[in-house]
Amino acid sequence: MALAHRSIVTIDDVSVEELFRIFEVAERMCVELRSRSSIHHALGYLLASLFFEPSTRTRLSFETAMHRLGGRVIGFTDASMSSVAKGETLADTVRIVASYADILVLRHPREGSVRAAADHSPVPVINAGDGGHEHPTQTLTDLFMLHYERGGIDGLHIGLCGDLKYGRTVHSLLRALRHFDVRLTCIAPKALQLPPEPFSPGQKVECTENLEEVIGELDVLYMTRIQKERFEDPKEYERYKGTYIITPELLERAKPDLFIMHPLPRVDEISYRVDTDHRAVYFGQAAYGVPVRMALLLLLLGLEDSSDLPPPPPPQVEYRHDFRCSNPRCITHSEPYLAPKVEVRSSGEMRCAYCQRFASL
Repeated sequence: MALAHRSIVTIDDVSVEELFRIFEVAERMCVELRSRSSIHHALGYLLASLFFEPSTRTRLSFETAMHRLGGRVIGFTDASMSSVAKGETLADTVRIVASYADILVLRHPREGSVRAAADHSPVPVINAGDGGHEHPTQTLTDLFMLHYERGGIDGLHIGLCGDLKYGRTVHSLLRALRHFDVRLTCIAPKALQLPPEPFSPGQKVECTENLEEVIGELDVLYMTRIQKERFEDPKEYERYKGTYIITPELLERAKPDLFIMHPLPRVDEISYRVDTDHRAVYFGQAAYGVPVRMALLLLLLGLEDSSDLPPPPPPQVEYRHDFRCSNPRCITHSEPYLAPKVEVRSSGEMRCAYCQRFASL
């Protein structure tokens, strides 16, 4: 079975062996895209694209990937134009759309929403971003670029900079990087540093607020925008907006082979004057989203064999159902039919089974 017919809710749903199989298929998709020879792989298959939040790159790259494979796409980009506006629950929306399509791609503002959707869907569900929680297919794209363009990931010094608290892309990326021998530096104001949840046991990360101090040591600088839509207080956003801005002057301190990456969209954190610098790779990074998502769709639909690969080991957990998650952004607070569900790990650690935030009695 391996990847076939599985949902991808978190990057932890992909083993390191499966990660490299995705890379292998994505490399072939790069060749087929150049020769336009991949148009029949998913002929007769249908992807449903359900976007409850705005998206350009993720939505269009998934839809492009399916079209390039010969499949078709249905869906919506504005939930207010669907029965959600009439009060339909996420579970019912997913059940109905899954009866029309072979695979679902879901973006939703609530953390843990894709886990809830996957629990109610008879077909695979792919997380295209669930609030400030995770964005696993962006991480697949990011890692593929490093693998493909730099020849490997081990040995790199990677800096994560910007809004690390609400930036879902860095949450997934940090979790995936535990498979590699890398040095990690997190660069953010104290109030926007990484929450504890994405860290893996034993993972060593250095933290600083000073980008100028460390930029000369980095092989990869992964910039993120300040996530305006996640702030409840607009004044708090204004306080941190523009904290870090990459300019040609700052890059004089950087290595000549630095990779400047960004999941996009950018706001003001990378000057347009940087776009012509050979170290600015963020537009090429975005382009890799199509072959990577083509590869993922083929593997999840069972159109590429992955039965020889070991899946991620199941977490050693027990479940408690006697108290509700305290995270106000969790899907359980907007979909009341979802029963409280907390994972109790062998270490004694407790996390909400949906949003993965730490829980306490």
